[in-house]
Amino acid sequence: TGFLHLGGLRTALYNYIFAKKHQGTFILRVEDTDQNRVVAGAAEGIEDMLDWAGIPPDESPRRGGSFGPYQQSHRLDLYRRASDVLLERGAAYRCFCTPQRLELLKKEALRSQQTPRYDNRCRHLTPTEVSEKLSRGLEWVVRFRLEKGVEPFRDLVYGWNKHDVADVEGDPVILKGDGFPTYHLANVVDDHYMGISHVLRGTEWLTSTSKHLLLYKAFGWDPPQFGHLPLLLNKDGGKLSKRQGDIFLERFAQDGYLPEALLDIITNCGSGFAEKQMGRTLEELISQFEIGRITTHSALLDLEKLPEFNRIHLTRHIANEGLRQKLIRELQLLVEHVYGDQEVDQEVLEKEYVERVLLLRKGHISLLKNLVSSDYSYLWVRPSVSREQLQTISAEVDEIGKLVLGLMTRQAAVLTVEELNKDLRSLQKQTKETKYSSMMKLLRLALSGQQHGPSVAEMMVTLGPQEVCGRIHKALSS
Repeated sequence: TGFLHLGGLRTALYNYIFAKKHQGTFILRVEDTDQNRVVAGAAEGIEDMLDWAGIPPDESPRRGGSFGPYQQSHRLDLYRRASDVLLERGAAYRCFCTPQRLELLKKEALRSQQTPRYDNRCRHLTPTEVSEKLSRGLEWVVRFRLEKGVEPFRDLVYGWNKHDVADVEGDPVILKGDGFPTYHLANVVDDHYMGISHVLRGTEWLTSTSKHLLLYKAFGWDPPQFGHLPLLLNKDGGKLSKRQGDIFLERFAQDGYLPEALLDIITNCGSGFAEKQMGRTLEELISQFEIGRITTHSALLDLEKLPEFNRIHLTRHIANEGLRQKLIRELQLLVEHVYGDQEVDQEVLEKEYVERVLLLRKGHISLLKNLVSSDYSYLWVRPSVSREQLQTISAEVDEIGKLVLGLMTRQAAVLTVEELNKDLRSLQKQTKETKYSSMMKLLRLALSGQQHGPSVAEMMVTLGPQEVCGRIHKALSS
C-alpha cells in the first residue's frame, strides 16, 4: 500500500540480520489483499529499495522460491479453502450484515462513548437461516469465532503476553465479500504453508497475536515464534512524518546517502546490540545482534545525526579501493551534471584526478555531492582572477608567483600537504613585506577565485603541479 520508509526498512533489517545470524532464509511476501489501498509500483519499489539497501530477500515475488507465489493476491484459492475448513469445523461463520447496519453499530457505540465492535449477531444463525439467506443471493463475509480464555504466549521481545480479544472485540472478518482475505487469515495461512519459523513485526500487531494464535489452534497448526519491535519515533517522541516524503528510502538515495549509513543509524537508535557504536557494517550488525537485547521502549531517531553517520561510512568507502571505483564514477557524473554548462576541462574528469580529490577530502565530507558545492567549484572550473585583484592583497604579486612556480617545478615528483606547508612558510620569508596570511589569501584567490575553503597546501596537492602553474601564469598575465 505504499513505498518503503525508515520504519519498514528497520523491520526488514531486523528480520534480515536475524535470519543471517541463524543461517536462515529472509522472505519478502507482498501483502496486497486490501485492493482499495494498493499503490501501483509500490511492491516493485519495496524490492528495489531492499536491493539498494544491501538486504535483498532470499525468496520474493521477483526472485521466486519453493513456496510461491509470494504475492497474496495470487494465492486466493488457498485462503478460500482455508476459510471453508473453518466453516466446516464451526470455527467460522457466514455474516450477512450490511455495511449500513455495521455503520449504525459504529455510530451508536461512539455516541455512547464505547469502542466500536461487531455484536456477533450472525454467529447465532441456524443452518436453515443461513441456507435461506444464501438462496436469496444475499452478500456475505466469513467471520472467525473468537473464543474466551486465550492462552498466554511468549514474545521474543516483550516476554509473556496475553490479550483476551473476545472481551474487547467482535468476531473479525477473515474473508471479504470480494474473495480477498484480511491480514489475519492470509498471514496465518501463508506462515503455515511457507514454513515460517520466526516473524519479527511492528509492536502494533502485538495485541492481534492472541487472535492469530486462536486461528492456528482452530486449524490445528503450530504457530511460528513472534517478536514485536518497538516503534521508531522522531527524537522528540512523535511519529515519523510521511507527509513530506522525508522518511522514504527513495528520498535518501536521491540525496546521496549511503545505505550503510541508514542501516547504521536505525540500529544505533534502537536496541539488540551490546553497545551503541557508530560505523557498524552489515557484517558487524549480523555478528553482534542478539534478539534478547531488544528493549521494549520506543527507538528515538535523530536524523540530524545522519550526515555524521554517512561521513563515517563514506570515509570507509573512499579508503577501500574496490568501493572507491564506484564513487569515482558517481563523482564524474555529478561534476558533468552540475558544471556541464561551464566548459569543464576534460582533464578534471580523468580518473586519477577525481581519485586524488576523493582521497584528499576523505573524512572531511559527509556526502559525495559536497564536492560539487560552490566551495569546491575550483576543483572543476578554472577561476577568472585578474592581476589587479591580486595586487590589492599584495604588491609583490610577481615575486610570489615566481617563488611558487619555482617550488612547483622542484616539487613535481611528490606533493604532500605537510611538506608544502613547510615550503610555503619558507617562501614567505623570501618576500620583502608580505605577511604569511596575506600570501595565503593571494594564492587562494589565484587558485580558486574564493576566499574560503581547504588549506592552500591541500588545494595545490589536489590540483597538481601542472594545474597550479597554469592558474598562476593565467592570473599574472590577465
